[in-house]
Amino acid sequence: MKKETIVFAVVALIIGVLGGIIYSNWQRDTAQPAAGGGAPPSAAGVPLVNYQQQINTLEGILAREPENRNAWVQLGNNYYGSDQAIKAIEAYDKALELGPDDPNVLTDQGTMFRRVGWYDRAVNNFQRAAELDPNHVQSRYNMGVVYRYDLQDFPKAIAAWESFLALNPGGNVEQIRTEVDFMKNHPPMPQAPRP
Repeated sequence: MKKETIVFAVVALIIGVLGGIIYSNWQRDTAQPAAGGGAPPSAAGVPLVNYQQQINTLEGILAREPENRNAWVQLGNNYYGSDQAIKAIEAYDKALELGPDDPNVLTDQGTMFRRVGWYDRAVNNFQRAAELDPNHVQSRYNMGVVYRYDLQDFPKAIAAWESFLALNPGGNVEQIRTEVDFMKNHPPMPQAPRP
């Protein structure tokens, strides 16, 4: 073999090895998450939650500590998050038996009542939450939703949302203002008598 061929082969080998090292480092760097590390976010940018695992853990705690109000609330929240409305309602019932004056639990349970179509019970929960905490914004917002979209009771929806707006004037409220204006200017259609 010629000396030139051997030199060329060695240089080609060195260039190939260096190119491979550079390429593999580049691949590794682009596959790592951005600065700050941590687990990669889910597709929606929201942390993934394993509701069933949390539900199982909380059920185990409650088997040992049935009077643990916080565990009942968390169990209700996990059923809520996993769209198990009836189970959420039941867990919130237990939490409310142990501590009935919690406007947040009443409101969360009210939204589950709405999910299953129990609108009167939802409204009762929202009203109770608003009575317990006159500054409770979320109960008034949800009350307006039920009155507006489910019960079609515009005057009560307007009242609920106006109290919501009075408590939360600087929030993201443009849609609610628009809805209130619409209801004031477009009363609901009268219901046709049923045969």
